[in-house]
Amino acid sequence: MTSHHQIAAAARIGMLTRERDTTAASAQALRELARALPLDAATLLTIDPLTGSHVQIASIGYTAEASQALAGEFVATPWYRNVVRRELPPSISEDAEDAGLRFRHGWFYAERVRPAGFRDGVTGALRQRGRLVGLVHLSTESADAYDTDARRLLASVIPALAAFADPLARACDLHGLATEDAASLVTGDGRVIDLPGRDRPRVLREEDGFGALLDAFAGTGGQRLRLLWPSGGGWRRVVLHRHPAGPGLAADAVLVHEMPTELPYGLSPRELEVLTRAATGQTNQAIAQALFLSPRTVHSHVEHLLRKTGCASRAEATALAVRDGLLRPDPDHLARFVER
Repeated sequence: MTSHHQIAAAARIGMLTRERDTTAASAQALRELARALPLDAATLLTIDPLTGSHVQIASIGYTAEASQALAGEFVATPWYRNVVRRELPPSISEDAEDAGLRFRHGWFYAERVRPAGFRDGVTGALRQRGRLVGLVHLSTESADAYDTDARRLLASVIPALAAFADPLARACDLHGLATEDAASLVTGDGRVIDLPGRDRPRVLREEDGFGALLDAFAGTGGQRLRLLWPSGGGWRRVVLHRHPAGPGLAADAVLVHEMPTELPYGLSPRELEVLTRAATGQTNQAIAQALFLSPRTVHSHVEHLLRKTGCASRAEATALAVRDGLLRPDPDHLARFVER
């Protein structure tokens, strides 16, 4: 029967999923597990979304060698397949009919588990919306430590542990994306990682020069950029986020999310372009030369956009544009719009 302190530990693990520092929160989650279940060592693994390999997120109690074996060799054993197909995490001490003793008679137990001083262990498959995203493994020096109640308790916290292990779902949670927003992660070498339950942003599906803007943003070292971008015959409100580094995701990953929109304040595409250039500090004369317009035409565009936005001056209009992301920057002029 689950005790009050076990329930409290499970609740604390759930609260840790709100932390932005995945590595620290994952390690703390394992320490909370140690308060609720018999364990002398534990490890939490994620599945790299690009390579499919198992990568360690956090570990307590294991030597580096044993931890590496769990992250690499364990997934090649028949016991791993047994873990993946089970809803209730299986333990080493299960009876022979349920494949437990077969594992105890296998090479991994003899060459990895017992030499490390452990006699019992339990492994749970971590899933998010039906996707396998990682593993959690607990080991103890005691024999027959993980009975059905212990395994059920571990199963109860698996959704929280899966939140640590799944870098894709966590990407949406960290940045507060609306359910309907299209979003993908883009790595530093240009690979696009689609997020579960999300459409790929249209700006990443069309060859419209957006890639150069994305590269320029990554090069600034900034944290966020909001902008407007024409795509698919309409406009998209796009936000670029530098995603925190973590297991399975490199530090240079950028989250791109978008939503369809109309140009705000009834601005025309040309007025938006003039407003963006004004926000970079360009004079009317410089804008006219860059856009092959006459200074009088640029002056007229400025008057129109001031009237539409209700701003009293160019300075007020550019402040509005930067504040609300009413910009269509080009790669050469976006650094001043990036939030640090």
